[in-house]
Amino acid sequence: MTQGWASSPGDDGGSAVAVLDHAGPVTARPKLSRPQRVARRIRLARADLIVAAAYLSLAVLVLSGQWLHTDRGYLIKSGQDQTMWEWFFAVTAHNVAHLENPLGSLLQNYPDGVNMMANTAMFGVGVPLTPVTLMFGPTVTFVLVLTVGLFGTAFAWYWLFSRELVASKFAAAVGGLFCGFAPAMISHANAHPNFAVLALLPLIVLQLIRMARRAELTREVRKARRNRDAFVLGLLVALQIALGEEPLLIFALSFGVFALVYHLHTPRTGWRALRAITPTVLLAALITVALTEIPLWWQFFGPQSYRSIEHGPMNNDLEALLQFPSESLGGMFSHGQNVAINPTEENSYFGWPLWIVVTVAVALMWRERAVRAAAAVIVAFTVLSLGATLMIGHHNTGITLPWQRLEDVPLLNSVLESRFTMAAIPAIALILALATQRALDYWKVSATDWRPLALFGALAFALLPLTPTILPAVQRPPTPDFFADGTVRQYVSHGSVVVAPPPTPPDARALHWQAESGFEFPLAGGYFVGPTGTSKKGRYGPDDRPTASLLMKAQRSNTIPVVDDAIRAQALADLRYWRADVVVLPPTDNSDTLRLTVDQLIGFPARYVDGVWLWDVRDLVGASAPA
Repeated sequence: MTQGWASSPGDDGGSAVAVLDHAGPVTARPKLSRPQRVARRIRLARADLIVAAAYLSLAVLVLSGQWLHTDRGYLIKSGQDQTMWEWFFAVTAHNVAHLENPLGSLLQNYPDGVNMMANTAMFGVGVPLTPVTLMFGPTVTFVLVLTVGLFGTAFAWYWLFSRELVASKFAAAVGGLFCGFAPAMISHANAHPNFAVLALLPLIVLQLIRMARRAELTREVRKARRNRDAFVLGLLVALQIALGEEPLLIFALSFGVFALVYHLHTPRTGWRALRAITPTVLLAALITVALTEIPLWWQFFGPQSYRSIEHGPMNNDLEALLQFPSESLGGMFSHGQNVAINPTEENSYFGWPLWIVVTVAVALMWRERAVRAAAAVIVAFTVLSLGATLMIGHHNTGITLPWQRLEDVPLLNSVLESRFTMAAIPAIALILALATQRALDYWKVSATDWRPLALFGALAFALLPLTPTILPAVQRPPTPDFFADGTVRQYVSHGSVVVAPPPTPPDARALHWQAESGFEFPLAGGYFVGPTGTSKKGRYGPDDRPTASLLMKAQRSNTIPVVDDAIRAQALADLRYWRADVVVLPPTDNSDTLRLTVDQLIGFPARYVDGVWLWDVRDLVGASAPA
C-alpha cells in the first residue's frame, strides 16, 4: 500500500490510485493481453453480480413483511410517516398524470395547500415511478423505493470501495454491506425513504476523486474534460437534491472534513488538487443551479414556504452509541434503555462491540491517511450528534457541546442533530474494508498467520449483533366505504372534506383515504411541514384552528365540551375558512363524544352513511369558492 491505501486493479489492467490523491499507480502490473483482459473483466463482473444479488436479497428480506402485504400492510414503527410518504408518491403521480404542477398541492391543508418541495417529496423517484404508483398503488412504490434504496446504497459504496480503496472484492463488500445496512439505515427504512436512498453520494465521491486525479494532467487536457466532468457532477448533485437535501448537506460537510484531514500532512498536494478542480466544481454548481433553480425557488420562496423548522432538541443520548438497535439480532437479546428520539431515528445505535473493533483498527492502522481522516469524521460528527448539552440515559448533564454554537446557523438549524452520526457510517465502513484488506494481505503472505483469523473473528463479534431483522408490519384498518366506494363524491361540490377532527401528524389516516378515493376532494388539515401563521418558521401539520383544537381536546378527554353561541360562531367561521362541503366522522376513538360535540357545533344531527357519520354543511356554510 502507498500512503495508506491498498492497490486496486482498474478495468484496464492497471491499478487505481489513492482517494483524493494523484501520486500515480500504486503498483506496477504486467500488461495483459486482450483475452486476459476480457477474462478478467468477466471475473470481476461475476463478483459484482454476486455481491449485488446478496445485497438485494438482504434488502428484500428486511422489508419482506411489507412486501408480503402490499395491499394493506403497514410498517408499524413508522408512526404516520408511511401514510405521509405514500401520499407524497400518490399525489405526485396524480399531478403528473393530470399535467398539474407537482411542486405544490391544495389536496391537503385546504385552502392554503402544501409546498411539496419544502416537504422532501422525492421527485427524483416519485416522478419516474409514476407508472408504478398508478398501476399498483403508492404502497408498492413506498416499499420499492426503500428496498432499492438499501440495496443501491450498499452497492454504490461497494463499487467505490472496490474501484478506489481496496483490491479485494470481499473487503469492499464488507464496507458496502455496512453502508447499506447499518443500524441507522434500517431504522430509517421504517419510514424515511430520503435517508434510505443514498446511492448517489458515493457516486459524487467517485466523480470528485476522478477530477482530483486529473490534477496532474496538462491544463489543456483538464480544460477539454472540464465540461463533461462538470456536467456529470452537476447532474448528480441535482438528482440528489431531488431525493433529499438533508443527507446531501451532512455528506458535504463530512466529506470536507475527510478531505481536509487526509491532506494535512501534504498540504501542497491538497492545495494543488483543490486549485485544479475548483473551476470544474464552480461550473458544476452553475449547472446544478440551472437544473434546480425553479424547484429551489419554490421551496424557499413559493407558497407555503418556510425558513427553518422548530423541532426542539433532537440529539443523541450518549448511551445510544453503545446499545444495539431494536431491529437487530443484538437488540432481540440486549436492547437496553430506549433513548432514541423515536423508532425511526436510531441513528447512533452502533453497539459497543463495533466501537471496540473500530478503535483497535484505527490504532493499528493509524499511519494510513485514510484511516486518520475517517477517524476524524467519526469523532467530529458523533460529537455534533450529541446536541447542545450532553445527555446520558435521559439525564441532562449540563455539559456544553459544540452543537450549541451551530444550532442557529441557517440550513444547519433545520437538521435533526441526531442524524449527524450517519456521516460516521461510510467512515466506519472504510476502516472495516481496509482492515479486511490488510488481513487478506497477511493471509497471502502466510496461510498460517493468526492475524486474519483474529480480524475475521473481530468482524463477526462487531457485525453479527447488528444483523438486521425483518421490519415488523401489521394490517392497517380498511378504508371506510364512504371513501373507498366513491360515496364522498355525492357530498363534495367545490369545497373540502373536514374530518372530525382534521388530520394531523399524530393521526393522518385521512390522507390514505383520500388517495384511495382517487383524490376526488381536498382535505382540511394534514401531515406536512409548513409555515406557522405569518412567520417563516416551519412546523409539522397545520396551524390549529379553534374548532380543530376543540375536537382534539374532546377526543383526548372523552368529554363533551360546553358549546355556546360564540363557539358555534367560531365553528361556522372555521368551516367557511376550510370552504367545507361535508364534515365526516370515521370510526375512531371516543367517536360518540365527537359525534355529539359536532352535533352541537353545527346545530343538526349527523347521518350515518357507508360506515361514517356525516354532516352536509353546504347550505350552512354557503357557496364554496372553486378549488
